Amino acid sequence: MDRLMSLSVFVAAVEEGSIAAAGRRFGMSAVMAGRYLSALEEHLSARLLQRTTRRLGLTEVGQAYFARSKRILEDMEEADDEAADRQARPRGRLRIAAPITFGSMYLGPVAARYMTEFPDVDVSMHLQDRYVDLVEEGMDLGIRIGNLSDSDLVGRKLAEYRDMACASPAYLASAGAPAKPDDLNNHSLIGYLGYITIVPWRFTDSDGQTTELKCHCRFMANNTAMMLEVALSGFGIAYGPSFVFAKHLAAGELVPVLPSYTCPILALQAITPTAKHVNIKTRLFIERLARAFATPTPLY
Repeated sequence: MDRLMSLSVFVAAVEEGSIAAAGRRFGMSAVMAGRYLSALEEHLSARLLQRTTRRLGLTEVGQAYFARSKRILEDMEEADDEAADRQARPRGRLRIAAPITFGSMYLGPVAARYMTEFPDVDVSMHLQDRYVDLVEEGMDLGIRIGNLSDSDLVGRKLAEYRDMACASPAYLASAGAPAKPDDLNNHSLIGYLGYITIVPWRFTDSDGQTTELKCHCRFMANNTAMMLEVALSGFGIAYGPSFVFAKHLAAGELVPVLPSYTCPILALQAITPTAKHVNIKTRLFIERLARAFATPTPLY
């Protein structure tokens, strides 16, 4: 008999609690469902189910076989969905949540190219520097910087950046360049204002020793773009993700501070609420994000 149908009936019988209910799921009689189960057990030369008039239970062999069978069926369903999606034309509205500064600096061109390639898809870009519950707020995709703390979310790493300290050449010419992390206490500092706590500044030397500072910042903002503008004005030393400062570092408008030290690496990730049944428009956008950020960015 059909092995795939036998697996399906077996899994359904366990989930439904009876062979008759498993048969109803597939539009067949209880007798026919029982034949599929018997054929499967005969093929395996092992009993999978303990059958009584009142109860259906798994044998020890059946427990292990059920877990693998369910996984096989789910993988096949996902493969079928993916194959069907690839034949379909993406359409509808794609809702994306992303940090304000990163989104405004880097995601516009990606979205424009994507909409040109797929004219039946509209994009809504929700930029905000706060935690966004993708399920609760109806988002298809989230862009996050840093490690995922949400165990239910599925992330694809697109690139890596670093936290770093930098300042304008004019500021360093006037105030002098710090030689070690503790010297920062004698400077005007520009920091990020988190929702709960102040983000510590971390520096690791060539020996692997890390210094963590909770700096007194003369200027703080909960938006890194504003921190950038204050740093460019020559006010002080800013600490934040390297992607915020990259273009101005390349142009010489900012220079790294404490370049012999390294700071924590930050992962740029595209996240979805689940790994299964990611719709085609989301999957295609993630693929184009991966291409856009495939070229390594200097970590400084």
